[in-house]
Amino acid sequence: MPDFQPAPATVPPGHRVYAIGDVHGCDDKLASLHALVAADLAARPVAAPLLLHLGDYIDRGPDSAGVIARLCGAPPVAGVPMVNLIGNHERSMLDALAGERAAVTDWRFHGGREALASWGIDPEGDPAGWAAAIPAAHRRFVEGLALTHALGGYLFVHAGIRPGVVLAEQSPDDLIRIRGPFLTSEAEFGVVVVHGHSPTRGPVLRPNRIGIDTGAVFGRELTCLVLEADRLAFLQA
Repeated sequence: MPDFQPAPATVPPGHRVYAIGDVHGCDDKLASLHALVAADLAARPVAAPLLLHLGDYIDRGPDSAGVIARLCGAPPVAGVPMVNLIGNHERSMLDALAGERAAVTDWRFHGGREALASWGIDPEGDPAGWAAAIPAAHRRFVEGLALTHALGGYLFVHAGIRPGVVLAEQSPDDLIRIRGPFLTSEAEFGVVVVHGHSPTRGPVLRPNRIGIDTGAVFGRELTCLVLEADRLAFLQA
């Protein structure tokens, strides 16, 4: 059983969320973490489980293609609904595949070379051929990613939110890229924000946010936040 502690917000009765941080091509760790989720559910069934991924599935790590294949195929945890959010790396990929020259350069520089190679694509080849060389199901998965998800007292988002801006008016770019103003803010946001994007050596638990990008691609753990009722725990692989 996971080691639970008090949480800064609550989820509705009968619900449990398994939220997984930035994967970055670490498909082996993702598979291991999904197995831990399945084992926890088998030991502690719940009426309304949810598996949620916070974005940045691709780039830098060894198997971006494997991660996307895992998430767009059969449900990785049988019988459990899944929500997948978009990260800044998926946004860069989509912009590059659309032919934006600056985005092509940006994606290559920030881990796109490894992602392209995982699909068997020459990263130095003509970008005009990249989209056709990536399986259509993988492209549809990335194109269909959500920006946010809300449940109970939590808002799930890749990077964070801009303090002082109401939730309905947050810019998509902030939701997938913001760091400083959000990470240093002690403001009450009206929700507790669960996010990745900013890697740390272990989860970060604050009254207004929970950060779970623990740097899996840098040789550290891939982290899953478990939320139920008024408590939380962490699973790691």
